[in-house]
Amino acid sequence: MRVFVTGGTGHSGSYIVAELLAAGHEVTGLARSDAAAAALSALGVKVRRGGLEDLDGLKEAAADSDGVIHVAHRQDLLFSGGVHAVAAAEVPIMLAYGEALAGTGKPLVAAGSIGSPGQGVLGRTATEQDPALPSGDEHRATLRARNVVETTVIRLAERGVRSSVVRIANIAHDTTDRAGFLPALIALAKEKGFAGYPGDGANLWNAVHAADLGSLFRLALEKGPAGRYWHAVDDEGIPFREIAEAIGSRLGVPAVSVPVDELVLPAYFGFLANVVTQGYPASSLITRRTLGWEPAQPGLLADLDNGHYFA
Repeated sequence: MRVFVTGGTGHSGSYIVAELLAAGHEVTGLARSDAAAAALSALGVKVRRGGLEDLDGLKEAAADSDGVIHVAHRQDLLFSGGVHAVAAAEVPIMLAYGEALAGTGKPLVAAGSIGSPGQGVLGRTATEQDPALPSGDEHRATLRARNVVETTVIRLAERGVRSSVVRIANIAHDTTDRAGFLPALIALAKEKGFAGYPGDGANLWNAVHAADLGSLFRLALEKGPAGRYWHAVDDEGIPFREIAEAIGSRLGVPAVSVPVDELVLPAYFGFLANVVTQGYPASSLITRRTLGWEPAQPGLLADLDNGHYFA
């Protein structure tokens, strides 16, 4: 297939591109900068220069392809307008893809969040059958604001696009992870002298290796039915306390409970305070059975034991 990819030089995108090339697909990647263009070319990817704000260019690229994988977003809008601004800019992009692919049955696979069905609201393990929660003005300042992107992609199935969303786990780990959630927790433990976890640390988190994430995007592109959610989740529910204990063991510092207090918790976790207290159990059973996805890389705790996060 001739596949158009956005975000191909990013943490997840680089694995997706490698997976596509290894499977024999021809990849064209969007590149805003000379550095991104050089990085894509070095991988054997055709380069299309441009940015996410060029909707006509994206539409043309999609029309020229056999399918689209979209994992990029307007990071430049995050600090000025927050998550709402990023999501508002992404919806027209999805609609542009929809115009280019309408009635063709060609695939569009977009990145989503494992938190979109709202595990805190569900009170149970989230599955691929759970839709993204509605996002209104009251959620403009939260991650839920981005759910409108997921629902836009899913609705394109009604227009003859084989569209689907890969919900990415809370933690995507691998040897190249330098700015993700785990490096942030490790930096906090080094700074504070202990690895903290909220309350009893029984709240469950999920994770996936970035290489396994790449294989799931390929499978969704190749054979995923239209209008479906897929869960890029290997570790479906790890107690936060166990993550903190693994970090503490590697650093030689204790794992310590941080009281869930409006002053104490932010004093340790900072801007992550509201996130770390939540539980995110999620199943990937439907994804595995439908697409034949079988994660083959180390799980989260095994990857922490490998030591590369602490080199």
